[in-house]
Amino acid sequence: MIRPDRRGGEMTETAENGASDIRQRANRRIIAPVRPRLVRAGALMVVSGALWPVQAALVAWAIAGWVSGDAAMTPGLAAAAGFALLGFLRALLERRAGGLLFDAADATIARERRVLIEREARAESGVGSAALAALTVQKIPLLQPWITRYHVAMIRVAVLPALLFAVAFSVSWVVGLILLVAGPLIPVFMALVGLAAEQVSRRQMQEIGTMNDMLMDRLSAMTDIRLLGAAGRAAEEFAVRAETLRDRTMAVLRVAFLSSAVLELFAALGVALVAVFVGFSLLGEIRFGSWARPLTVGEGVFLLLIAPEFFQPLRDLAAAWHDRAAGLAVVEELEALDARPRRPIVGKGDPSAPLPGALNLCLSGAVAVLPAAKVRLPDLTVGAGQSVAITGPSGAGKSTTLAAIAGLVPLADGRIEVCGRVLADDTADAWRARLALVPQHPHFSDVALGDWLDPGGCGSDPWAALRAADAEDVVRRLPGGLSARLGETGGGLSGGEARRLMLARAVLSGAELILADEPTADLDADTARRIIAALLGLTGEGRTVVVATHDPVLADAMAMRVEVPA
Repeated sequence: MIRPDRRGGEMTETAENGASDIRQRANRRIIAPVRPRLVRAGALMVVSGALWPVQAALVAWAIAGWVSGDAAMTPGLAAAAGFALLGFLRALLERRAGGLLFDAADATIARERRVLIEREARAESGVGSAALAALTVQKIPLLQPWITRYHVAMIRVAVLPALLFAVAFSVSWVVGLILLVAGPLIPVFMALVGLAAEQVSRRQMQEIGTMNDMLMDRLSAMTDIRLLGAAGRAAEEFAVRAETLRDRTMAVLRVAFLSSAVLELFAALGVALVAVFVGFSLLGEIRFGSWARPLTVGEGVFLLLIAPEFFQPLRDLAAAWHDRAAGLAVVEELEALDARPRRPIVGKGDPSAPLPGALNLCLSGAVAVLPAAKVRLPDLTVGAGQSVAITGPSGAGKSTTLAAIAGLVPLADGRIEVCGRVLADDTADAWRARLALVPQHPHFSDVALGDWLDPGGCGSDPWAALRAADAEDVVRRLPGGLSARLGETGGGLSGGEARRLMLARAVLSGAELILADEPTADLDADTARRIIAALLGLTGEGRTVVVATHDPVLADAMAMRVEVPA
């Protein structure tokens, strides 16, 4: 019986250490960079809260005067003016604190989004675009309430309850005792409930990512789903996944309502006990609890106004505790993404002037590094105005060869020479300025087609490039022509039309080397013929064309053919 207990204890200790570790890393990553602003905001909120006893004293003074029969309006007007002035000052302090907090949150969210997007663009992790989109758009913004509410609530809890307790205790030791007993019970139960809050928030974050992955997968396969008559089954799978997300969201809400109920219970009991004591003291039924004399009306009103504010920082902290749990779940997911193996690009991926020298390309004994494998690349030498077809079975490394030529995949062995220099970190960005990559699956940005064709904004006439790519008729048929906005995958265009537009974009960029990945895949014979003619036309203009292909017609049309080694 001892050994199982020991193992259970070790597992619990390990889990606790892991939770503590993620909290420490989250604080270093999220809170530490903006801590000065959080501290300033917290100090402003503490000053604002510390002004309330003064306002309460003014109200109590005015009410005590009215009860005593003082007919003069001066004390009441003075109290009202003082109360309004202090209220205005508190509003200014809280507005400034809010500005600091939201500036800190916006800076943190912008930084995390920028780091995530730039890193994924330069070194892919293999995580699906849906999961990345969910993390970027839905989950990272959950850091905002954690930053804007939790840490300020912690600062207020550290100062204001002690201050208000001291003020209340100076008037009545019984009220001080009530607050001393009821106050600490709230954070104790809040911490117990908070352990469950972190777990359910983590499950909810995971389910959001899973749902987005499923959505993207089904949308990409929508045509096949309809052809196979599987639309009903896909809808049932969505219903099951949506119900799972609903259950996990409701679990988060149940924990939130549970903690709120516990908090309100103890806060209400504390305030009620203070009200009972004050009421019976003013009626003369209780003759103890104040210092050396009966409780006065002004003191009673003052205590009634202080009691709710004593619990308010604790209530704010309890509400922010769930924001912290959600924020920790997001940070845990960001850390997991940081730790994934990646495929970095060569160079920095920054804009650069073109690499000088005559265009030439030489691969010699090159072995590319992928996250899960190493791929041998074919030996290859090509110069300006030449055309090469890279062939081989599926999965052999044709697309990887194109990526390595573009410096998008690092090498484990061998070398790639470009323009007489080794392709490395100091030459990759300049080398990429001389080439254009035409992927197998076109992607169109949400801009006018004319702007998409000219991403560098050079202002060149696109029609010459469209003619070179045999794509003039494609643009003329589009509603709006060059002003048209295509969907992400080129909705309304055939595969061949989309690829001809990609070729036109490459031509307009001025690229001397065109890398095309399966440019004729899944096209009918006539469309494939037009793509091949456009590629040969580019070589006639002195450009170099390297294609990865299974198409024997395209391979035969190229001047050279290179097989990827098995």
